[in-house]
Amino acid sequence: MRSHAAAPPSRRRFLALSAGGAGAAALSGCALQVSGSVGGGGETVTMMVSPGDITPDQVRQAKRKLGIGVELVKWDITKLIAMLTSGNPPDLVRGVGAVDAAYFAARDVAEVLDPYFARSTVLRADDLDPVNDLWRFDGRTQGKGPRYGMAKDFSQDSMYWYNTAVFDEAGLSYPPETEPVTYEEWAENARRLVRRRQGQTIVFGGSYAGLTRSTLLATMTASAGGSLFSDDFSRADFTTPEARKALAWYIDYCRTKVGPSLIQPDPNGWDGPTYQAGRMAMTNSGYWLGGMIATDPKLAEVSRLAPAPVFAGGPRISACQGGTGLWMPKKARNKDAAWRVFEWFFGEEPARERAAGGWGIPTLKSLRSLMPRQETYQQRTLRVQEDELKRFSVVSFTPYTRADALDALFNQVAPAAMNGRISVDALAGRLNDVVNEQLKRGKEQVG
Repeated sequence: MRSHAAAPPSRRRFLALSAGGAGAAALSGCALQVSGSVGGGGETVTMMVSPGDITPDQVRQAKRKLGIGVELVKWDITKLIAMLTSGNPPDLVRGVGAVDAAYFAARDVAEVLDPYFARSTVLRADDLDPVNDLWRFDGRTQGKGPRYGMAKDFSQDSMYWYNTAVFDEAGLSYPPETEPVTYEEWAENARRLVRRRQGQTIVFGGSYAGLTRSTLLATMTASAGGSLFSDDFSRADFTTPEARKALAWYIDYCRTKVGPSLIQPDPNGWDGPTYQAGRMAMTNSGYWLGGMIATDPKLAEVSRLAPAPVFAGGPRISACQGGTGLWMPKKARNKDAAWRVFEWFFGEEPARERAAGGWGIPTLKSLRSLMPRQETYQQRTLRVQEDELKRFSVVSFTPYTRADALDALFNQVAPAAMNGRISVDALAGRLNDVVNEQLKRGKEQVG
């Protein structure tokens, strides 16, 4: 492991972090004062999070129960970089485990949390769901080594929901509950389910975009039996047989316009409202979407959750492309208080509320009994989900760039293939060029 230098990380390490390239000019602003004492002699912990991650009621609850004030800063990558490089970061920071954990660990700005977990009576190692391995990094490979954070809840994001009413109208049989269809079968169903009128798509046959294109393609390549990245994660190769199979499938999905894509955007911006309106037959949103589906009893009655598809002859992979949670910066000023908030957030009242809400699978195995199971449709969903949990595996992501940066590159070069102007092979070559240039710069920054 790299020695823990006293100085904050250099700004050079963080240039070109995001898709927009957080510029040096944006890093020169004054740092925020983020932790210290609050009125009355108590402690305060600053959390950089997105709206909805923690509610105002929970902030008040933390003060009441823990005696610790919680100040919220809206998550923003440019502001985070400025705070990290000034040596004055928040005490806890939101992150997406699947793509952020290795990234920040490799840059030596994240605190190793194993000593905290070892002492905790709230977050016990034997109670942690394997999804929390997304927050481990051994300096080379995600999923192994020290823990740098924890997921607040999760889904296996290659699973998909489908609307039985739309299947009935098309005369299609439903996918099996615990046996996966192939990606080819999923695509064929989507072609038969799509409905168009006067050149307009009025019902999408299915949506299959993943949380990011890079995590989608990494997961699908694993499902084809390969890896999108080299063993040291410093290069990507879209031309291997497995990666090409995944890329070809996704480009064909876009070309046939059975679902939303860069060349056929969803007017709602994401699957939720479209599926809710009965205008999408299948959506590859995992268990978490059930929280929204449950708010509409009629929709809940016709909705089913299905296992992640497989490629014919490939392994059964059901990964999490998210695993959103929190990590603690190494230069946080208030680590003990931050850890107490961390324990409460992941193992006490907020965690129990999330588990009971059905918006994600709890990341402590002891909280699974709180998942909604009162209604018949909830029991059916749990049967499928509990079986799928046996198939979970970590699909490691590169530490050398951010997923949104790779998506920006993909979005620049892929539409030509989606529109049929270049071949999948030509696209694979172009992706290799632009992605590997990005990974090379990222490795130099970490080096």
